[in-house]
Amino acid sequence: MTTPSNSSSSTAINDMNITEIVERICKLNSSLENFWSRSDGWAPQKTAELLGAVRLDWQTSLSNCLHQWVTPENPPISDGELILAWANLGSLIEGSIKLLLSVYATDYLNDPKGAKSAGIHVRNELPKSPAILTLEHLKIYCRKNKLLGEDGDALVELVQARRNAIHAFKHSDIGNLDEYLMAVRHYLELLRCINNRLPYPHDAWVPHEI
Repeated sequence: MTTPSNSSSSTAINDMNITEIVERICKLNSSLENFWSRSDGWAPQKTAELLGAVRLDWQTSLSNCLHQWVTPENPPISDGELILAWANLGSLIEGSIKLLLSVYATDYLNDPKGAKSAGIHVRNELPKSPAILTLEHLKIYCRKNKLLGEDGDALVELVQARRNAIHAFKHSDIGNLDEYLMAVRHYLELLRCINNRLPYPHDAWVPHEI
């Protein structure tokens, strides 16, 4: 997977308030949807087939849902709302990684050894479609192949652990709002990283966050 140059804004994450962070996430995911949902005729056939069958529009919708958890005027959120917030963020991370693997579907599907080491192969040794992978499998595959970097791996690990509380009946650590807001900031970093790794036919087509 190559790392082409990208003209997306490099504004420092820590220099923005959380509302701007979310707005940039919304804009970037919307731009990614607009380009990659219409990749027929340019992207490799396997990539076009995969992306033609997924709901990138849900990534845009889920991005807009982040506003519910980060609006400064909102009262302190309840534990239930915090669990839903982590689930929201976890779904976005999962979708963003699946987009990366789908765009590079040819490389991914031609890596049976890597798939087997991550436990995502089927009986014929071929990798499972990235569209059906769980976050656990995505985490393992990306870590083994060093696709997201140490910070990206750490974010996936944290959000997965927190969002799994939605399945729990007994006590589970859900962190706090400050930790969640920092994770949202790191998601923008991860989204930038993924976008920077995606190939585009011309700089004019590169998705932007502003």
